[in-house]
Amino acid sequence: MSPLLWVGIVWGIVTAILVVLLIYRSTLTMHEDDQLFLDQAESHMEQEQIQLMKRVDRISPYLKVLGALSGAMILVMAGMAIYQGLNPPQ
Repeated sequence: MSPLLWVGIVWGIVTAILVVLLIYRSTLTMHEDDQLFLDQAESHMEQEQIQLMKRVDRISPYLKVLGALSGAMILVMAGMAIYQGLNPPQ
């Protein structure tokens, strides 16, 4: 198996994890409200929003790292493909 194929497999796994986390974050933020007008009877809604934002904040660093890693790996794959194209096996 060529190194380009291995890098492609790893890139696919990293990108799949990134997509799953993006979908998870979007489902979390779908229930987020921009404004809450709360009285004492609805204070539980404020706690739900705080917990929701903690979850979103917890996965944000992973999204940044996986996004950067996925982008870097696609550039590495492009470089490897160009290199292999310029230097065919003899």
